Amino acid sequence: MIQLEIFTFNPFQENTYVLWDKTLECVIIDPGCHVYEERKILTDFITSKQLKPVKLLNTHAHIDHILGNAFIKRTYSIGLHLHAKDIPVLESAPSRAAYWGFPAYEHTEVDTFLEEGTDITFGNTTLEVLFTPGHAPGHVVFYHKGQQLVIGGDVLFRGSVGRTDLPLCSFADLEKSIKTKLYTLPDTTTVYPGHGPSTTIGFEKKNNPFVKL
Repeated sequence: MIQLEIFTFNPFQENTYVLWDKTLECVIIDPGCHVYEERKILTDFITSKQLKPVKLLNTHAHIDHILGNAFIKRTYSIGLHLHAKDIPVLESAPSRAAYWGFPAYEHTEVDTFLEEGTDITFGNTTLEVLFTPGHAPGHVVFYHKGQQLVIGGDVLFRGSVGRTDLPLCSFADLEKSIKTKLYTLPDTTTVYPGHGPSTTIGFEKKNNPFVKL
């Protein structure tokens, strides 16, 4: 059974996730930790739970989701996983960091490219990778069928969706991703987004004002 902890970091109030199971192997998803205090909160939690990080996963490479990538790779000697189509977004991160006032941002390279149909495993757990472009060209989400949960990045929020007014974004692609990849999941599936509170597929299908069935 997956256990999950949520941390909200940086001025963008980005949600960072740690997932683990009874083996104590864990994955870290979208580490937005930037300053020392945020990084200490995350590492202290991992230490307190005696967890062993084995993979670093990015749903996409917008700056608020990757501020802690280099720190996590260095601290735990683990590789970064990202979809290849988000490389242009990752490569623009240093200029974005300067623009948004993150001078301490450290750039890091991808070690493994994520692809839909190639699962992520840790401990006894398997996460499905679903390709969900729109908010970013290489956006993915991570789905666990058994527990009906999705780590959804910035695709679908409670009552909202990811913005598409940024470079390389497309509302048409985002809408298609939501309708064909997320709204086809069971209504009871919990979506843990990149910002804000969790929601469910059933709630969004009925109430989301931006993408309706």
